Amino acid sequence: MPASPTAYEAVLHAARDVTKLGCALDAEMLGAALLGSVYSIATDDRAEAVRDFVGRFLTATDQKHSPAAATIREVFATLVPDADGAAQVGHDAKSPSWVTELGRVRPTGCYAYGDVYGDQTSYLVTYAYEDSANGGPEHAVVALVDHNIGITKDVFVASSAEQLLTQVRTICDGDDLIWFRSEDPGRLRDEVGRHLQITDELGDLPADGSLSTDRALAGARLALLPVVTTPPLTEPAGPDPADLLRDFLASPEAAESGLTAVAAAPADSASLDFCLSLLVDHAATLPGDDLLRWSPTVAGLFLLDWVHRRAVLDMDDAAMLPRVVRAWSAFAIRRRALPEPAVAETEAAVEELIPEFARLYTTGERRSPATAAVAQLIAEGVDPNDNAAIDAWIEANRDD
Repeated sequence: MPASPTAYEAVLHAARDVTKLGCALDAEMLGAALLGSVYSIATDDRAEAVRDFVGRFLTATDQKHSPAAATIREVFATLVPDADGAAQVGHDAKSPSWVTELGRVRPTGCYAYGDVYGDQTSYLVTYAYEDSANGGPEHAVVALVDHNIGITKDVFVASSAEQLLTQVRTICDGDDLIWFRSEDPGRLRDEVGRHLQITDELGDLPADGSLSTDRALAGARLALLPVVTTPPLTEPAGPDPADLLRDFLASPEAAESGLTAVAAAPADSASLDFCLSLLVDHAATLPGDDLLRWSPTVAGLFLLDWVHRRAVLDMDDAAMLPRVVRAWSAFAIRRRALPEPAVAETEAAVEELIPEFARLYTTGERRSPATAAVAQLIAEGVDPNDNAAIDAWIEANRDD
């Protein structure tokens, strides 16, 4: 739905003091914050909604001649250069001298850092204006990619690149569970952009962070990085799940937990096989489909959410699953050769998760309607694979 004239007037009012700002960076951050309100309330393609709004705003304000109106038009045209009419917006003599520096920045460094488990990666790019006196200080754009949900979960712009980079390096140097490296600019743009496109199409945005207020400026800055022109390298296929599970059952972790013995007794292995199949199915729902990518976060997603929504466990399964998860956690961490602190952290997290898993299994409060229905069928002795039996059950329980 196009914005009303009142919306454009509200933007002009909010930007009434833009000419009093001291540099181009301050103005670009203000402009991005104003466009953030459009981004946050859009219902489908948020990036397109912002482009559409800017195009309509530029048309609606074409005859506005105040210095503030002229300046914010230039800011919006810089932030969203592909909006209709943006290319036709020129400098106004009544605008501050710093408008000539809007968007005139160059990347000065590209970095990435993240947790050793592979849950999240943060990408950091520093930028400097051609004229720092009018443009502003060297600043940084940070984008957080969450690999468990496959989105760019947050972006923010920091006005002091040096201070932020020093803080990040200090944190990474002091934590064995966080890595840090220089990053290829093209790869960084591709990784953040692909995940940001998914974020733009979400129905509900992540609640915390600066995603809405900084999205437009972050996007404009990332667009200055080179586009990847060569096809991505084909990643080697990961271990076959069947081979991996076979290795697991032959591992010292499985032996210490008694699972190797259970697997060797066909009469006792049904619950074990089912629990292992749940691990495989859960991994297939995560971006990357990597069965070995295990962490405290992934364990929490599995034990406290996914398994309750997607699986029907009997009492034997519920008793077996914690044993499997404990052993799998140790096995996966060892296979990936993660540092010793990761072993201790994951083990402690799993021990904290298991009591809550047991509680949720008992209450059934996280079950989906479909899972709850299947559980009720089983509880009443109806085979969920027997269509005739299900039809008879439905008929017997039909409300008159």
